[in-house]
Amino acid sequence: MNVAERSAESEKAKSSGGLGETLKVVIQALLIALVFRTFLYHPFNIPSGSMMPTLLVGDYLFVSKFSYGYSRYSFPIDLSFIHGRIWEGDGPKRGDVAVFRLPRDPKTDYIKRVIGLPGDKIQMKNGLLYINGTPVERERVEDYTGENAFGQEIKVAQYRETLPDGVSYMTLDLTPNGEKDNTGVYEVPAGHYFMMGDNRDNSSDSRFLNFVGFVPEENLVGRAEVIFFSVEEDSHVWEFWRWPWSLRYNRLLEAL
Repeated sequence: MNVAERSAESEKAKSSGGLGETLKVVIQALLIALVFRTFLYHPFNIPSGSMMPTLLVGDYLFVSKFSYGYSRYSFPIDLSFIHGRIWEGDGPKRGDVAVFRLPRDPKTDYIKRVIGLPGDKIQMKNGLLYINGTPVERERVEDYTGENAFGQEIKVAQYRETLPDGVSYMTLDLTPNGEKDNTGVYEVPAGHYFMMGDNRDNSSDSRFLNFVGFVPEENLVGRAEVIFFSVEEDSHVWEFWRWPWSLRYNRLLEAL
């Protein structure tokens, strides 16, 4: 083999080695992403305004799967042989923002706030939340400024609600006498949770027993931890050329 042939063989070997290293790096990155997605954090985007003002359409969240342990719905595929939860931690607390599978359609993810724990009695009276017969502290604050379906600016009554555990957050009250501003008493069964949206008059949640109802423990996917990305409602995350104008910079990396 002459010098030219040896040089060609050497270049071919280098090229082959470089391609192999690239494939190895790509495979390793994919495996890390798979482990991250399967066991640690589930990315979730907000499709509706039911959790306004806490969460807005266009927010992208990381939801920690390990916070509540794992169930059949914690993984990319439904592992029906898993019953209940495994490696369960302290469990959900009142005030947590949690992602769960809709009981009547387990393929659908929902995100709401945990309001009632097993054994709690929940009721709404004139728009005020009661837990175990005691009204939850609610303070009127400055109106929330939003837009209606026609893009016109509107003002919405806003309240700071503080649960008995000390968790505080904002809620919206679109109408003084909304459909579920007055309810009967909901007694949360063992192994279930009562979930509500912060946008009280625009949220399909546990108050609607035939649609959402009480959420079984095994349907919980995880706890929302942080907003890692956020774009205006009329934008798409992949439209990177619009980011200088569409990004909500004040919401990036906002803890929940």
